[in-house]
Amino acid sequence: MYEIENPGITQGLLISLLLLLVVVLFSSRAIAAPAKGQAPSGAKASQTAPVAGDFVGQEVCATCHEEVAKGFSSNPHTKLAEMHGKTGVTCEACHGPGKAHVDGGGDITKIFNPAKATAKEVDARCLSCHKGQHANFERTAHGENNVSCVSCHSIHAGEDKEQLLKIAEPRLCFECHTDIKPQFNMPFHHKVEEGLMKCSDCHDPHGTFNQKNLRSSSQMDAVCTKCHSETAGPFVYEHNVVKTEGCTACHFPHGGPNPRLLNRANVNTICLQCHSPSPNFTTSQPLGPAHNQAVQYQACTICHTSVHGSNVSPVFFNSN
Repeated sequence: MYEIENPGITQGLLISLLLLLVVVLFSSRAIAAPAKGQAPSGAKASQTAPVAGDFVGQEVCATCHEEVAKGFSSNPHTKLAEMHGKTGVTCEACHGPGKAHVDGGGDITKIFNPAKATAKEVDARCLSCHKGQHANFERTAHGENNVSCVSCHSIHAGEDKEQLLKIAEPRLCFECHTDIKPQFNMPFHHKVEEGLMKCSDCHDPHGTFNQKNLRSSSQMDAVCTKCHSETAGPFVYEHNVVKTEGCTACHFPHGGPNPRLLNRANVNTICLQCHSPSPNFTTSQPLGPAHNQAVQYQACTICHTSVHGSNVSPVFFNSN
């Protein structure tokens, strides 16, 4: 039988071959991978990042778009354009590099025009800067229904200069929400038409994690108690419906025919929606002669005045 005279040489040869194999493997991967910052060979030209030579500067844009350039001096975006050595928001930050547009004699196909783009393209362009403030926009009713940023905002010709809105609230909102406008003409309503409130005081058009884009927390009454602080509590004895169903269980949010925006003309009717005999409902029932609901007896709130919560009475009697 053949014997290996020096097993150490064979072991060293195997190790050398393994090291060589590892080097070859990593070298092949490095050759196949594109250089850092270089687009893959199969990538489209539109997906590659623009280079510095593709930009012409806002001064060149102003030679043709003089009126727009003049108005931009009072635009909120100008503040960003003046930062970081004037590398902030300029014409080309939103419309893309302009060299091809200029070289083409003003070819409109060589520049990004929000008025001609799809809603998703416009949103992507705006959210590239505003993603931090409006991270949830794409999941809102506005985003999902292709209501793009330029549906409400006009960067160069907005009526509302602070928020760059095409027209001021509430008229802007009423252009789409026509079913809500008549509610503010009811006898009792929040003072939106009078200019004392705005839709965006209660709703965030760019999206929240609550229904109807309400500016609220998980506590259902938070958007209301911002103004109606006397109902906020915390109370020793809480009225559970306020915490579970929110203020709209009893009140119209925009406007209605009844005082205090109550959603029923008779206060007792509101109370008896919950506080009435029912085999399927376990809430305490109004019993005894004092709770005779005949017309000659007064409303529930004559006695139970602290209906939003109380610090002294579990049945919400007057806490004064």
